[in-house]
Amino acid sequence: MTRLYPAIRPLQVPTVASVSRRDFLAMAAAVTAVSGASHANAADPESLGGRPPLLFTDNPVIARARDAGLDVLKPTRADLDRGFAIHREALVFDGYGFAPRAALDAARVTKLIEAGASDAEVQDLQEELSMTRAADSRVERDEFAEAMRCAGVTAIFQNAGEEGQDPLRLMKRLARFTYLADRLRGTLVRATHPEDVVAAHKAGRHCLYLTGNGVPLPQTWVSVEEELSYVRLFYQLGIRMMHVTYNRRNVLGDGCAEKANGGLSDFGRAAIAEMNRVGVIVDVAHSGWRTCFEAARASTKPMVASHTVCAGLRDHIRAKPDEVIRAICDTGGLIGICWIAPFLGGTGDLAAVLDHIDFAVKHFGVEHVAIGTDVAHTSQHAAESAKGIPSRGRTRTRYEALWPEGALGGVWPRAASLAWTNWPLLTVGLVQRGYREEEIRQILGENVLRVCQANSRELTPAE
Repeated sequence: MTRLYPAIRPLQVPTVASVSRRDFLAMAAAVTAVSGASHANAADPESLGGRPPLLFTDNPVIARARDAGLDVLKPTRADLDRGFAIHREALVFDGYGFAPRAALDAARVTKLIEAGASDAEVQDLQEELSMTRAADSRVERDEFAEAMRCAGVTAIFQNAGEEGQDPLRLMKRLARFTYLADRLRGTLVRATHPEDVVAAHKAGRHCLYLTGNGVPLPQTWVSVEEELSYVRLFYQLGIRMMHVTYNRRNVLGDGCAEKANGGLSDFGRAAIAEMNRVGVIVDVAHSGWRTCFEAARASTKPMVASHTVCAGLRDHIRAKPDEVIRAICDTGGLIGICWIAPFLGGTGDLAAVLDHIDFAVKHFGVEHVAIGTDVAHTSQHAAESAKGIPSRGRTRTRYEALWPEGALGGVWPRAASLAWTNWPLLTVGLVQRGYREEEIRQILGENVLRVCQANSRELTPAE
């Protein structure tokens, strides 16, 4: 079978030299000439009979991020060829992240503001538009597909539930991403079983695997069994992972921002047992250290800290110390390294992500390391659209957003390299660090898939 995009032959530059932005664009031009296609239709695989190369795009947001990543890694031509070849064939599974976000419809938001809507109503509409507008706008749908194609990602463990325990509140994002996947049939699949992810990869499609971001509780407190009955219900709706806590203390345990570090409650242990029974992955990414450790001791299935960093490199509330990571790994689980500059510390860029991967692999084994970016691509039209929305002034901080002073922010000059679409460059960086192909495949997605498989089950009516 003839490849539409054959391996790109070396440019007229020494292979020992790093590839510059100009070199990369020359590579793009060479591929375009081979295919006879223009950049304008290179985002449409069907128009070309195949899949365009990774990170070749005219989208200015993606291109700027790509150039920032190239500047950080300074890969050689051999690094790029090897990394992109592995990435194209690998099953890439973001262990916790977000589907590409659309620009807002400024007219709709403005109309709501002018009607005197509350802050909650306005925020709710803005979230809905950013999450679902790709289903209804051709421009945003094309950008959604372009971002997914450039990133080369098969599956995203999608944040599909606002932080908290209220079932109705949790259901909003679940509904939105169900709607998005239903409307983008042919491009996007809402996966509910690990085999769906494998099938999507084989078919060259993309899928969302859903995390609820909280254990749903009716909070009537009739009995433990009744209070936890919604875990099964949300599993039936497609949720496959849940946070134990989010920053603050709740009835399950202490979050990572609580000074008391009080650990897991008796009810928290019951919740973990129910999640294990039903087939929902236990996630302690935002939990306190003691809560993480005790949850790992309680879980009978592989569990995760889906988007975190290593405290051995960065002292931060969202980092996990060695003993906690070891306890998580002892369940057969994993940690996903996030792409948030203040959490990573160091250089706060792709190189810092690779440093945390190196640390985790060295101390805990490659089979327990993944990527949970916790970032999203945002439409190139978002900034311009936002200009048309009236300012509502200062709003109060929502309850769950407990961030101690210094936990966020800072100056990170190379943070632009941490764009979600730069997944292929992360693979290039792993090549540069000397990882073998089978190890890279594990980190990119096979480890996440394994944990999904270990937790997956089919409930019977009697259960």
